[in-house]
Amino acid sequence: MAYIVSPNPHIHAAVSTKKLMLDVIIALCPAAIVSFLFYGLSEIAIMAFSIASCVVLEWAITKYLLKKPSTTGDLSAIVTGMLLAMNLPPTCPLWVVFIGAVVAIAVAKMTFGGIGQNIFNPAITGRVFLLVSFPTFMTDWTVPAGFISNVDAFSGATLLGQVPILGALEADKLVNLQTLFRNIGGSAGEISALALLAGWVYLLVRKVIKPWITLSIFATVAVVAGIFHLADPAQFTGPLFNLLTGGMILGACFMATDYVTSPMSTWGGVVYGVGIGFIVMMIRYFGSYPEGMSFAILFMNMAVPLINMKFHQRKFGRK
Repeated sequence: MAYIVSPNPHIHAAVSTKKLMLDVIIALCPAAIVSFLFYGLSEIAIMAFSIASCVVLEWAITKYLLKKPSTTGDLSAIVTGMLLAMNLPPTCPLWVVFIGAVVAIAVAKMTFGGIGQNIFNPAITGRVFLLVSFPTFMTDWTVPAGFISNVDAFSGATLLGQVPILGALEADKLVNLQTLFRNIGGSAGEISALALLAGWVYLLVRKVIKPWITLSIFATVAVVAGIFHLADPAQFTGPLFNLLTGGMILGACFMATDYVTSPMSTWGGVVYGVGIGFIVMMIRYFGSYPEGMSFAILFMNMAVPLINMKFHQRKFGRK
């Protein structure tokens, strides 16, 4: 029997994909719970169906197409299902959710070989596909009655969607401290900035992620929005509005920081974050969609191999 021993040093760590994914699930729970409270059974059904669809699809693909042992035990399919659900309106039909899961798991993840080999973030890929294919369902911001709301379902534009209607100055006035706690209207991942930030801090404390990508996105958005707002406050919304609305916090804290689709080095992560922040502001200010976070992350996912070539971590033991 032959043994193959790799050159030292040998580094051992009590970290596994399953533990990392479990931490991400825990970090997403505060925002998920808040969405359940305000959107009720509709959001619970979407979340449960999205997770179940992603898990079953990954199990079926690995077993019957790839002929490999199931990878659902690493919990990454659950994370994808949660993130996909948090990027959808609370009234999204379940059959649309299933199509999003198929694109996320079958196309964006398993086609490339599974976790660790995909180029694009699976949940964002599924969300963008649905947005382009089913814009009516994906932009229906009807708000169903939740467990802590006595109001029947009502319809209204998101804060980003109100900018063309009200103008930048009036839209800026809608953002205040209450927006940090609750932002009714939009997808589940937009409802509470505070809940998302609490989950992000948890990931930092657990050392699952590093802060540089998220902070560089926030800083870039603040600087770009500040420059345009100072130039023409009547046309361009300010920094606080752009930081607290739409999918900014969900994208910056949980989706741009994905291990597989983000740069490996610190400075590479900064460049990556700056690119996302700049692109999302260009889409918001000059694009046809009021939100641009998903598109910005996918664009920069494509640039990650080039960023890794330019900015790479110093090899262990090298000066």
